[in-house]
Amino acid sequence: QVQLVESGGGLVQTGGSRRLSCAASGHTFNNYAMGWFRQAPGKEREFVGTISRSGATIYYADSVKGRFTISRDNAKNTVYLQMNSLKPEDTAVYYCAARAAGTSMYPGGYIYWGQGTQVTVSS
Repeated sequence: QVQLVESGGGLVQTGGSRRLSCAASGHTFNNYAMGWFRQAPGKEREFVGTISRSGATIYYADSVKGRFTISRDNAKNTVYLQMNSLKPEDTAVYYCAARAAGTSMYPGGYIYWGQGTQVTVSS
């Protein structure tokens, strides 16, 4: 069992930045690829990015490429999502998730999920 807790959400102005953290506990963190997803009201959960167990492989959704950066610190059991140049359309609940295999952009492949953290970008 892996417990994931996101933090760092809040209200930010258009063009601003925010860093989300996802702290993991309960199992060996570097056994898991990690993903970030988001869900806006009335919309499906959307892939944001994913990072491999070692951190060597990272993929992003086209909508965030060049603005968001995923990283992980296996010594701290934490994965991060640095969000820059935020837009109102980035407003959503952001979730981190863990997958006991390689990276994936599909939420169905992740077995552990955090509770989510709200990010609101004001225009």
